[in-house]
Amino acid sequence: MIKLKYLWIFIFACQFVFAQSSVVYEAGTIIEVQGGADFCTDNVTIQGTYSGTGTLCNGPLPVELTLFTAEVKENKVNLYWKTETEVGNFGFEIERALINPKSTIQNSQFRKIGFIGGHGNSNSPIEYSFTDDKLFGGSNFKYRLKQIDNDGQFEYSDIVEVGVVPDEFALFQNYPNPFNPTTTIRYQLPKESKVNIKIYDILGEQVMELVNETKQAGVYEVEFNAQNLPSGTYIYRIITEGFTETKKLLLLK
Repeated sequence: MIKLKYLWIFIFACQFVFAQSSVVYEAGTIIEVQGGADFCTDNVTIQGTYSGTGTLCNGPLPVELTLFTAEVKENKVNLYWKTETEVGNFGFEIERALINPKSTIQNSQFRKIGFIGGHGNSNSPIEYSFTDDKLFGGSNFKYRLKQIDNDGQFEYSDIVEVGVVPDEFALFQNYPNPFNPTTTIRYQLPKESKVNIKIYDILGEQVMELVNETKQAGVYEVEFNAQNLPSGTYIYRIITEGFTETKKLLLLK
């Protein structure tokens, strides 16, 4: 590495960033680097065309991810990750996949569930977090980060897996309520169970069956579409292993 005793630099089109002091020099500024400054060890970063003599680094480090972990708390998954350096970091897409213990497919389908913006360029550690509170469809999930550069290139992180198992059976109030014409019914299972959910009118006549199948442990949602039903009060009931509960819902057209 050549130590630069004295060097004039002229920036034609971009900016000059001295990372340690966070000083940003606008395009066209002439500055002086001397006194034994070194472009690598002193964290001097040049982006664009410059004039001068001396040997520069091969370039700054890319986005360096040093931590990615998950913590389950109160039926939510809190994701944490940390970068040591960032260059051109647009941000992170958070992706989740449901793990089906009975499936023979090794690669579950990942879906985007959120986005956290990056810090662009940084030579200092930066911490990030994201909370997933929509854990529907099962009890075992895996997560990964899709780190996206400003130019659109991307890389995936390692995968972390978590298990979130409810501690009791439950049937929740539908939302929205009142509704027109659709509403969502949520329920949870602490273990694999045969589930039956039916809708009844106020006279006790069955008008629809929403669920009739075996489900793995987890939290689930099912939509009730009452487009062909008249306004009024209806009843929905869940029957599963050792658990039965009934609630009312109101259709207003």
